[in-house]
Amino acid sequence: MSFFGLNCVRKKEREVERKLRANDREYNLSFKYATNAIKTSKYNFFTFLPLNLFEQFQRIANAYFLFLLVLQVIPEISSLSWFTTVVPLVLVLSVTAAKDATDDINRHRSDNQVNNRRVQVLIDGKLNSEKWMDVQVGDIIKLENNQFVTADLLLLSSSEPLNLVYIETAELDGETNLKVRQALPVTGDLGDDVSKLADFNGEVLCEPPNNRLDRFTGTLTYAGQKYGLDNEKILLRGCTLRNTEWCFGLVLFGGPETKLMQNCGKSTFKRTSVDRLMNVLVLSIFGFLTFMCTILAIGNYCWELGEGSAFTVFLPRQNGNNAAFSSFLTFWSYVIILNTVVPISLYVSVEFIRLGNSFYIDWDRKMYHSRSDTPAEARTTTLNEELGQIKYVFSDKTGTLTQNIMTFNKCSINGKMYGDVFDYMGQRLEINECTCEQHTEMVDFSFNPLADPRFIFHDHALVEAVKLETTEVHAFFRLLSLCHTVMAEEKKEGELSYQAQSPDEGALVTAARNFGFVFRSRTPDSISIVEMGEQCTYKLLAILDFNNVRKRMSVIVRSPKGKLSLYCKGADTIIYERLHQSCAKLMDVTTEHLNEFAGEGLRTLALAYRDLDEDFFLQWQRRHHEASTALDDRDGKLEQLYEEIETDLLLLGATAIEDKLQDGVPQTIEQLSKADIKIWVLTGDKQETAENIGYSCNLLREEMNDVFIISGNSPDDVRQELRNARTSMKPSAAEDCVFLPEKTLGKTAKTVTDEPVNGEYGLIINGHSLAYALDSSMEWDFLRTACMCKAVICCRVTPLQKAQVVELVKTYKRAVTLAIGDGANDVSMIKVAHIGVGISGQEGMQAVLSSDYSFAQFRFLQRLLLVHGRWSYLRMCKFLRYFFYKNFTFTFVHFWYAFFCGFSAQTVYDEWFITLYNLVYTALPVLGMSLFDQDVNDAWSFQHPQLYVPGQLNLYFSKTAFFKCALHSCYSSLVLFFIPYAAVSQAARADGKDVADYQSFAVLTQTCLLFAVTIQLGLEMSYWTAVNTIFVVGSLVMYFAVTFTMYSNGLFLVLPSAFSFIGTARNSLSQPNVWLTVVLTSILCILPVVIYRFLSILLRPTINDKVMFKVRQAKSSPPPPPRRTRIRRTSSRRSGYAFSHTQGYGDLVTSGRFLRRPAPPGSSGFATTGRATTGFSPMGRSAGYSPTGRPQNVRAQEVVVTSLQMYRTISDAAL
Repeated sequence: MSFFGLNCVRKKEREVERKLRANDREYNLSFKYATNAIKTSKYNFFTFLPLNLFEQFQRIANAYFLFLLVLQVIPEISSLSWFTTVVPLVLVLSVTAAKDATDDINRHRSDNQVNNRRVQVLIDGKLNSEKWMDVQVGDIIKLENNQFVTADLLLLSSSEPLNLVYIETAELDGETNLKVRQALPVTGDLGDDVSKLADFNGEVLCEPPNNRLDRFTGTLTYAGQKYGLDNEKILLRGCTLRNTEWCFGLVLFGGPETKLMQNCGKSTFKRTSVDRLMNVLVLSIFGFLTFMCTILAIGNYCWELGEGSAFTVFLPRQNGNNAAFSSFLTFWSYVIILNTVVPISLYVSVEFIRLGNSFYIDWDRKMYHSRSDTPAEARTTTLNEELGQIKYVFSDKTGTLTQNIMTFNKCSINGKMYGDVFDYMGQRLEINECTCEQHTEMVDFSFNPLADPRFIFHDHALVEAVKLETTEVHAFFRLLSLCHTVMAEEKKEGELSYQAQSPDEGALVTAARNFGFVFRSRTPDSISIVEMGEQCTYKLLAILDFNNVRKRMSVIVRSPKGKLSLYCKGADTIIYERLHQSCAKLMDVTTEHLNEFAGEGLRTLALAYRDLDEDFFLQWQRRHHEASTALDDRDGKLEQLYEEIETDLLLLGATAIEDKLQDGVPQTIEQLSKADIKIWVLTGDKQETAENIGYSCNLLREEMNDVFIISGNSPDDVRQELRNARTSMKPSAAEDCVFLPEKTLGKTAKTVTDEPVNGEYGLIINGHSLAYALDSSMEWDFLRTACMCKAVICCRVTPLQKAQVVELVKTYKRAVTLAIGDGANDVSMIKVAHIGVGISGQEGMQAVLSSDYSFAQFRFLQRLLLVHGRWSYLRMCKFLRYFFYKNFTFTFVHFWYAFFCGFSAQTVYDEWFITLYNLVYTALPVLGMSLFDQDVNDAWSFQHPQLYVPGQLNLYFSKTAFFKCALHSCYSSLVLFFIPYAAVSQAARADGKDVADYQSFAVLTQTCLLFAVTIQLGLEMSYWTAVNTIFVVGSLVMYFAVTFTMYSNGLFLVLPSAFSFIGTARNSLSQPNVWLTVVLTSILCILPVVIYRFLSILLRPTINDKVMFKVRQAKSSPPPPPRRTRIRRTSSRRSGYAFSHTQGYGDLVTSGRFLRRPAPPGSSGFATTGRATTGFSPMGRSAGYSPTGRPQNVRAQEVVVTSLQMYRTISDAAL
């Protein structure tokens, strides 16, 4: 690393494998592994100035102005003072440098905060508190509960039984459910004995640093034995230690070599598409400027050879300069004079406009989240107009679209649905915070001292059914309290906390807990629960675990009364295949309820049970033991046994869990979709969960023609599935399914164009299939197929894959992209996208710190884009069109004048007017338009999201628009030069004196110019405010005040050389023909514009024209807000419930390896209710009775009592 931060030395050879030895720093230092310090900043104190200036002068305009400054210090060719360029140039460079310095200081602070965290490191046989940045590969460190993992570690030992640790990986993959890691038994025996740990000298041989979060391979050699290492024994940096008192780990990778940092994309300098277009246009303008100066230099050469020779008697050439040298000097003189085609004030104004529009985002109260006291923040000021051109939005799911909170919402028990809330008129209400506060009261769970106070439910009928000891309801909640792999922790009596492998299971067990069936503790062979105040212990005989193929789990338990039962929960389609035929009618009713639940986007689950015969179970248990110890085809044999016992089940009901979306997510996605913005969800979550959320937030819809699922396990499978999907959407696409060779997919590859399809389609692709699809030989196929779909969901993706997907779209679609997320796993895609948006959620602030914009809720995205983004883009485009118009017009007049002044590089205007034209006379009006203008207000913008589409198509400012602007300027400059020239060339004053002198002509021309460009500005503005009016009128008043002052006798007497136009303003502007000329030139300049706009609106109105016409018809009043009615829809698609993000914890539970310290002994916690607790019998009153008097759901009339006692009533006596 060089002094200036540039990598000038030979790069380190790529690491093939990593070798390290515990507690041997000298040995490990020989490999020159990275330390644990991280660095995300770009500069230091010494490198800031050279590096920042180097970056800034990469902008072509800055380099041009530096070159212009050099020309201006040469007296022979300069007709303008050097400070007219150096002051604004230094101002622009200083403002940009200050902003960059501020951003980098924040990065330094963040780095220092992380690097200076403390951790206990084992050095020389003692535990010392060291900074994170001083930790080295091979060190043994001690972590304590709730601490961040310092580096990538090999777990050695922990405080938990069998050396387990529990970690939260939210910053890596967005999942907040806990994961389990286990140390090797040989290292677990070291415990927390510092002397043993200090003597540990194991050697690790493992894979080199990489970004794969789900894979690790290596070996540990210790005491002459070799042990295999996998991902289950590794703690990654970014994880958080939970529910584990302490653990020890061996550092494998540090700092930039950790998997977290390997997944973090590099910070790049982001530019808007307008900036990139400006670079192209500026180059074109420079070329045109050179062309004009060449013409004028040739003209000077010809004039010097012809007319100029006659003047040498009066003006002899200095030092014998000839016509050629004079022409050479004239070329550079006109470069200086005509440089106003790209004035530096353009860039100063652009920075001010961006800054002002950034403040609007910061100040917007409608993007302020009061609950978390979080305002919106524009963390960069250079990308505002890009917000008005977004075509693709890449969103995380967990914490971005959802709150990552699962709630038990509704259920169906024995044909009766619970969970709906009704008003006094019997109308069903949508449950939300406002409704519940006004119309309903929450269920009171005070009868249950062990209830979770955070659990909320609103249907009193269910708790009444529990209190009335309805048998089916008790069986329903008994199943939920027994059939799971949740781990309970009770540090104090009555204070339970559950650690679930997935939030879904936690929500179900918590629901059972609140309704009187409290899961309290477990051992490898028993489950202890509290049933309505009575402590019960069920013997756990087997767990038939969940996996993605089975989509269900079962437990076999023996009740305290000795009865054998199998309890099963799973996806309804799977459960229905295994039901007893007596459940047919109940299944029909439950199916209706499931359809309604799914229509509301709830995650559904069917519950069933079976009573087992003792002899049958003993025989099955023996065969199960044989299968579980088989060496060949163990999984197949177990699956066959599971199928055998999970038959003839009796249906109990179904649950409906809500993965709570953030407020306004469906409406936001619908609005963005109407604005032709495509939304891709990139999530580390599993396929079923992402699909459910896709439907609940309106990303996927039942009305879609098809939703394709890409889940191939080989490149050929993935390629074929992509082609099949493309053929289904567009049969003609089968003809061109030939795969493009890799060499065609380089940087010069063609852009993937949008292919029209009939209908709407969705695409879901999982992580391992995406890895194949992102290969250079298949990415074109993947992108073509994905871009034909209305919505795309990528599941199980790593942080790096998120960035690769965004980069793929950026490269081949040439579209503006936006990435939005809330966790550290979203940082890489936020950095890669054109715009990065961070949500300050529950997964930390890493995404916010790396983002360009931040706010608290996903719903604010529609306001950021459809209002602030569209306005910013519209204002910037109007500014650029008008700015180029006024400056081209100003400059072209010089060009025409050159043909009448002997190509002498004389200016047509007064020097003071040239200096003040962009600085005073036209600066404030155009800034006013660029800061306050809006075609329609925010309400109309939401009402007509199609207004956003022109920005995506670059219709407001493009090369075509620029060319039209240049033609308009050329026409206006001809009018502004030749009309005044013709008007004064043969004119005389009222007293008979001539008015055709240079100074009078200059005053007339500049006055005509100022009026013409000011009127043109008025035509550009759609929204007049008091500020705009003051700026426009004030600028004209300022022009006359300054002109009369500078052309006064007093200033001439003070400094004659600087104020030579003495009395010209009084003489010229007092003549009627001068004012007639001003009026005539103004009319002629704006007439083509008025005619063109009239015909355009009449014959080819744009979406803006149509909406603005509606606004005028509505007399600028906002449109009435659309009434949002709750549409209850049914669906044949039901949420594919998943218990966990990976295969279940069944083996871990039954092995006893998970066990925590036993709960403190004590009573069940229930107050005595004055009734027997040995058994429950029906009270004779309807379970639907409610003391509130509200109408309740009634059982479907076609459901009748059968011999199974309401579809298999369970007798408590048998339990």
